[in-house]
Amino acid sequence: MLLLVVKMSSIQVVLGLAASMNLKIEQLDVKTVFLHGKEHLVCQLKKSLYGLKQAPRQWYKKFDSFMVEHGYDKTAFDHCMFVKKFSDGEFIILLLYMDDMLIVGRDTCKINKLKKELSKSFEMKDLGPTSQILGIKISRDKKNGKLWQSQESYIKKVLDKFNMDKAKPVSSLLGSHLKLSSKQSLSSEKEKEEMRKVPYA
Repeated sequence: MLLLVVKMSSIQVVLGLAASMNLKIEQLDVKTVFLHGKEHLVCQLKKSLYGLKQAPRQWYKKFDSFMVEHGYDKTAFDHCMFVKKFSDGEFIILLLYMDDMLIVGRDTCKINKLKKELSKSFEMKDLGPTSQILGIKISRDKKNGKLWQSQESYIKKVLDKFNMDKAKPVSSLLGSHLKLSSKQSLSSEKEKEEMRKVPYA
């Protein structure tokens, strides 16, 4: 089954590229993603539309053909990552995650043109500069070329789910009365080699 999910490694690479090259990161949301099928086609549904196995494939085929028509290439590494290089040396990268999209590039006019073209074919919501994607909060310091990612809210949800939200965290599992020193560390190569054989070391 086709998954409309850009790889997390692709997102990390593109965010790193955006930080180092000071690129813009814009976010779009497709409203009712699986409802962008052919008009005047009547089907009797046995399940809800979002439950159909074919729904993701049909949406992806339509989106893929749109991107190809507008000069974008799919990367060999990730079929949900589209790239277009322009004659002036600029480029735009689009990452697709179901109904969420990230558009990354330097040229505002080219980014806005792509947004406009997408809005003509799909019902889109322009979320502007991205501040969160897939539960990852994104903060930027463009002046110094820095980008931070935080999953604090996700961590809190996981803690709540497992009733660990009231847990008292500790920095170490060792008792506070234990004092470690460098003298206790392995000194000889023989000791180090022996410790490598211990599975929990």
